[in-house]
Amino acid sequence: MATLAEKTETVSAPHDASFAPRHWTDRLPDGALDHIPGDAGWPMVGNTFKMLADPPKFAREMIERFGRVYKNKAFGGWQVALVGAEANELMLFDRNKVFSSEQGWGPVLDKLFPRGLMLIDFDHHRADRRALSIAFKPGPMRHYSGSLNRGIAQEVDSWADQPMKFYPAIKKLTLDLAADSFIGIEWGPEADKINEAFVYMVQASVAPIRKPLPFTLMRKGVKGREFLVDYFTKETLRRRKEGGGQDMFSQFATATREDGELLPVDEVVDHMNFLMMAAHDTITSSATSLIYLLARHPEWQDKLRQEILAVTGGLDANGKPRDLAYEDLGKLELTEMAFKEALRMIPPVPSMPRRALKDFEYGGYTIPAGTQVGINIAMVHQMEEYWDEPEKFDPMRFTPEQVKARHKYAWVPFGGGAHMCLGLHFAYMQVKILMAHLLTRYSIEIEEGYDPEWKPWPIPQPKDGLNVTFKSL
Repeated sequence: MATLAEKTETVSAPHDASFAPRHWTDRLPDGALDHIPGDAGWPMVGNTFKMLADPPKFAREMIERFGRVYKNKAFGGWQVALVGAEANELMLFDRNKVFSSEQGWGPVLDKLFPRGLMLIDFDHHRADRRALSIAFKPGPMRHYSGSLNRGIAQEVDSWADQPMKFYPAIKKLTLDLAADSFIGIEWGPEADKINEAFVYMVQASVAPIRKPLPFTLMRKGVKGREFLVDYFTKETLRRRKEGGGQDMFSQFATATREDGELLPVDEVVDHMNFLMMAAHDTITSSATSLIYLLARHPEWQDKLRQEILAVTGGLDANGKPRDLAYEDLGKLELTEMAFKEALRMIPPVPSMPRRALKDFEYGGYTIPAGTQVGINIAMVHQMEEYWDEPEKFDPMRFTPEQVKARHKYAWVPFGGGAHMCLGLHFAYMQVKILMAHLLTRYSIEIEEGYDPEWKPWPIPQPKDGLNVTFKSL
């Protein structure tokens, strides 16, 4: 089979050039992808179970067989995979508005997180993104940093000198922090109900049964959404009437578009639902990845610890870590580089879907409008043409000189282009504050030879919860 580099002419197939998909349920004309090499897998289920069992292995096998453009049948339909930094740039930068994020994510998220920021396109997306960006201005971000310092300091105090499973602990902490920073409510029964609803919605988003039948995860997810829609609707109206604080939800509730009009209440609710989900699960995964990699590389714990101590001044008179001030976040350069390397090695969003709204050419193929397409972020993050010794943990890959010399789209854990993650600076802030409170008090230790198995999809997590000990210094 010819590889991408060997192709010298564009391969296309006859199809209905007038086909213009308006919704992700619109069916691609029969035979439209016959010219794309690939594998249909087993009858009915396609490659779904083979792909989910080991996504990196499956992707490597498909690339070896078919090249960097191939089709794969899974979850009831065909998708064309585009692999490489150039493919990432084509789809994410999307200069010609070819790719729909809404129709790409729709099959997975439409029942649970409709009209979230990632599920709208082009002018609508630009207008809402600009309105919502108010929540990430310096004033609100300074407020969030105070909430994060308080919440993290309180929780990690209980982690000392005992074996624990880090993933469930950071998952709970992240949800509790979201209740404070995002919604502006105290930890307690109300926050617990909101957190439970979010957990059910996230679990349902990847449930194999896609209809909300009784006793299914999808049913729990849909009921969770109903609860949150009711809660956020009432709260939006109340905060507009009475005024809100510096929390993210209050910022969304009073956000306006360029014409000065408030966002519709239902859109505020949908954006809040989506951003809470996106922030919670991705930060949980990426913080866990960083903790694991630092545990395996204690020399990097020492380097980050020294940087943090130099910035914060170390422990206070009571032996507690000093808060990391908002103004000092940018000074933790090594800490940020280590986090970026963790995001390279175990990206929290391993792949990203879109749907082609127009015909386009890539890798020697014409890919028709209506095709579900996707990029493989995790695979590109491991390709030797972009990364020397990609299996090695090396934060120095992210010095300014190294970054400048590399393809801009070889590292895309936060996506790119118009849909670049709106909360990426919040993610950096939360992880830096977590490191400031952990590394100034503890060394992160794991058993010798410990190498946990990771569930790689949809959002990576260690199957055993990650067994660690935070040993007091």
